[in-house]
Amino acid sequence: MTAATTGGGRRLTPGARRILDVASELFYRRGIHAVGVDTIAAESGVTKRTLYDRFGSKDGLLVAYLEARDMRWREQVVARLDEIGDGDRAARVLAPFDVLPMWLEGSERGCSFINAFAELPEPEHPGRQVIVAEKRWLRDLFHRLLTEADAPRPADLAVQLLSLHEGAVVSTSIAGEARAATAARAAAALLLDAATATG
Repeated sequence: MTAATTGGGRRLTPGARRILDVASELFYRRGIHAVGVDTIAAESGVTKRTLYDRFGSKDGLLVAYLEARDMRWREQVVARLDEIGDGDRAARVLAPFDVLPMWLEGSERGCSFINAFAELPEPEHPGRQVIVAEKRWLRDLFHRLLTEADAPRPADLAVQLLSLHEGAVVSTSIAGEARAATAARAAAALLLDAATATG
């Protein structure tokens, strides 16, 4: 059986995969600082030494958690783009919004990246760098798709779409607004239509 990998491409043994799965659940449900390596090791059924052997440190495990979430998100967006194909360029711009409702299922604590960002104030922290890269990836993806759709001022519109997208995540988790993802997609479509109509 092929070992699983993290978003950073590291191969994981079954034991390391179990540690990462347990840590991911704990980090998301309880918060990063509230969860220690003792708890992660105990709930994974391994020793702390095994945890350190596999991930080096708690920060290494945190980075693996964030990388794995990032990889799953990107894979879902890319899969949606593959479904749409190259023909409907406007539909391609909206692909991240199409994926959002399914992504938010079971995410009552909101965006794991935003949550982790709030707990990692040091700009040089490796986990924070993963978070920043994830948000910039989405912004840059919007920019590329808008450019392919011949939308005017794609850089400005990309920021607007990113803001709608991220706002929908926060509105869903904090305000309990179940329609936020659908509403954000509709607003994004209006922005795109208006931009391309006047372009």
